[in-house]
Amino acid sequence: METQGFQKIYTQLTAITKATVTLRAEGAANDELATVAGRLAQVVKVAGDSVTLQVFAGTEGIPTDAEVVFLHHPPTLKVSDELAGRFFNAYGEPLDGAPIEGEEREIGGPTVNPYKRKQPSELIATGIAGIDLNNTLVSGQKIPFFADPNQPYNQVMAMVALRAQVDKIILGGMGLTNDDYLYYKTVFDNAGVLDRIVSFVNTTDNPPVERLLVPDMALTAAEYFAVDKGEKVLVLLTDMTLYADALAIVSNRMDQIPSKDSMPGSLYSDLAKIYEKAVQLPNGGSITILAVTTLNDGDITHAIPDNTGYITEGQLFLRNDAEIGKVIVDPFRSLSRLKQLVIGKKTREDHPQVMNAAVRLYSDAANARTKLENGFDLSDYDQRTLAFAKEYSEELLAIDINIDITQMLDTAWKLFAKYFSPSEVAIKEAILKKYWPTDDPARRVDAAAALKGDMEPLGDN
Repeated sequence: METQGFQKIYTQLTAITKATVTLRAEGAANDELATVAGRLAQVVKVAGDSVTLQVFAGTEGIPTDAEVVFLHHPPTLKVSDELAGRFFNAYGEPLDGAPIEGEEREIGGPTVNPYKRKQPSELIATGIAGIDLNNTLVSGQKIPFFADPNQPYNQVMAMVALRAQVDKIILGGMGLTNDDYLYYKTVFDNAGVLDRIVSFVNTTDNPPVERLLVPDMALTAAEYFAVDKGEKVLVLLTDMTLYADALAIVSNRMDQIPSKDSMPGSLYSDLAKIYEKAVQLPNGGSITILAVTTLNDGDITHAIPDNTGYITEGQLFLRNDAEIGKVIVDPFRSLSRLKQLVIGKKTREDHPQVMNAAVRLYSDAANARTKLENGFDLSDYDQRTLAFAKEYSEELLAIDINIDITQMLDTAWKLFAKYFSPSEVAIKEAILKKYWPTDDPARRVDAAAALKGDMEPLGDN
């Protein structure tokens, strides 16, 4: 060990793995940054004078006599209004190289004191009917998208970013392909919304361990706009499965005993530290977190989605609908546990009943499809539910639907009147009288013909 001014330089590593190095050092603190042979690293374990650092760029080529310098501070981000419209790497450095002025803040700080939180009560409309109609988002909510890796979840996140009625969007991209990174950049640029979007990006070309910094960078920026500026902020994190994989890389290299599915035993607290940053503040500011969790062969019981489900307030489940050839937000497996705080209160009074009736009829269609697959005859009602479900998927569940909530409700009423009688829809009479389409309440179509694309009006039967 040598001393250079006030800076100690350590030159004896006691252990090296693919992601970490260990040495004996004095006064090191958890999360503190250091350099190892000039590569940025962070303290992940302190046991007496034995200190383990994760090296973000990996340890390949690092010798046992490499120079280690502790920087005596955790990772930081410069925060100011200059963040808006910029793309940053995992270290908070602008990708365009242009400097940014602002106050230096440590990332990964504590969540907001519960005493200073308000109950979420503000609607966040995304324009995607499968979300706004059935699984309405509320400011201050934390909710994941569960999706298969081959589904267009990044396109969905970009759509949400363009449509969401919020002041700022913070994108935290982890393990993005270069195509996905350029897609986000091009979409935001072309839509002219860069001025309200801040992006932190780790691509597949960057070291996987760098992903561990991205959520904290994104949330530090979100806290600046929500807490300091009183703005409504939506944080989009994609993909949290790749974040958890990076956690596993570090913990496995530290010889920690893995938990379920080779994930670290700390997975729950690691994820909770991120998701619990969601908050509704008394000053009107809020942080809402929408995060992608990709599934392995659709396995929702895997440790990552399993732990995620315990922490968050529901989930949005993407599914390929073979019938219409599009990806939909699955009404059966999706759930927003806070939607009752806004539907019918911040939206039209018929919203709760329309939502429930539509999902019930969609469920009846699923039962009819099971009967059909098992060779049973279908009733007239079964035929109509199948025709309804197909059109409901096309006009309201597909992720490419971009309409406001009032239009969504009107569309649902149109479909109810097209395929069912008022009694079959089973909505309260006062609501029915007010919103049932008035041109011809009894007019319905021949569902069997509708499924073939040949519409034939039926009389009142």
